[in-house]
Amino acid sequence: MRQLLLKKIDMFLSKSFGYALRGILYIALMHDENRKVQVDEIATQLSVPKHFLGKIMQQMVKAGLLKSTKGPYGGFSLTGKTLDTPLIKLLETTDDITQFNICVLKLKTCNSSKPCPLHYEMEEFKNNILKLFHETAIRDLLTDNKETFIRSISIL
Repeated sequence: MRQLLLKKIDMFLSKSFGYALRGILYIALMHDENRKVQVDEIATQLSVPKHFLGKIMQQMVKAGLLKSTKGPYGGFSLTGKTLDTPLIKLLETTDDITQFNICVLKLKTCNSSKPCPLHYEMEEFKNNILKLFHETAIRDLLTDNKETFIRSISIL
């Protein structure tokens, strides 16, 4: 059952979303008023492609979820609202949220009056994940154990 759920989630969420969330969580863990976290460090610690991650982190800056400072001591840091940001904002920034309105079988007409074989199961799943993303803030995902947490977000 868990494998099926993970496959369903994977159908809706891009690598961009995963990298953005993992990057922000890493920055939050390493956050210090005087320290900026560089993209090289994030990419190395999370085992993700540096250039792709850099582009995603810049998207987060444009969305107001992170701050970016240039220069040898520059890098990424949190804004005052980062930790209180619901996951849905991250999803809207990285992915096309209209994907939740598309039939998983790619049928042109799929609704309650003309459902595909997976319509009701997927509809419930989509509603549950959207509810979860509206109600869960980045802060809710953090733990106090940095070492264990970093390992958990660096596993692909």
